[in-house]
Amino acid sequence: MRKLLVLIGAIAALAATGAAAKTVAVSITKNGYVPKAVTVAVGDSVQFTNTDTVAHQVVFKKTGGITCAPSSLVLQPAQSATCTFRKAGSYDYSDPNVRGNTFRGTVKVTGPAPPANTLTLTAKPPIVVYGGNVALSGVLSSQKVGEKVDILAQECGQSAATKLATVQTATGGAFTAAVTPRKNTLYTAKVKNATSNAVSEQVRPRLRLRKVAPRRYSLRVFAAQSFAGKYATFQRYNGTFRRWINVKRVLLRASSTGVAPTVLSSVTFRSSIRARLRIRVVLSQVGACYVPGRSNVILS
Repeated sequence: MRKLLVLIGAIAALAATGAAAKTVAVSITKNGYVPKAVTVAVGDSVQFTNTDTVAHQVVFKKTGGITCAPSSLVLQPAQSATCTFRKAGSYDYSDPNVRGNTFRGTVKVTGPAPPANTLTLTAKPPIVVYGGNVALSGVLSSQKVGEKVDILAQECGQSAATKLATVQTATGGAFTAAVTPRKNTLYTAKVKNATSNAVSEQVRPRLRLRKVAPRRYSLRVFAAQSFAGKYATFQRYNGTFRRWINVKRVLLRASSTGVAPTVLSSVTFRSSIRARLRIRVVLSQVGACYVPGRSNVILS
């Protein structure tokens, strides 16, 4: 057990060493700084060592974000001083006691990489009747205004998403888009290399029920595909039990009156149920690209 604890401690020590800030050495020679330019990360240090035979001074043009010890940075021969950098940027320094450009150097401090942009997306309502509009909205994490957001849609039956529209971010990085899905559709938003979560929008076929004569009714189904050959269920409402009761099934047929991309399926049928009952039609045989739909409610 003790050996295991020792091993764990050694691993932890190694990890801590690997994560520790580093120190870069710069020599002050009679010919200037060696090297003249170094690059470190935020939290790293630069150690200046005077290897010349005379004293030298290190003076930074800007001192914000720098902590040095000793603070004066006047170094006698063989002396050293260390400066730690807490802020990203470029720091120029020189020896004011030496004329010319020989004693000039630069420390470039790199900060952590900026966080990658993220993009959110929501759709309301999550289920819409064919022909209805859906409001897409989202937020870009950078909150930048004026960024172009591509709205991508993958309709049921398609192998890949296609660009539907491009909108721009507004205050706080928010964006909106109005879409009209024809079938069940997956929507995503994209800004440069950032892609949002996918949202699924489900579509019901639009069913319109009418009474065309006593005990005679017509049903029309609007969608982006035909439902000819599918059965819909004619129902009446039972007020006593407060539920819908199946009356009969009706077979939908193709219709030539639909306007592309809308395809119209329809049927005219009879029912001997008594008058003044609440009635409707439900279509459950919709396949993979729709969710079950129901018609408006009318009186028999």
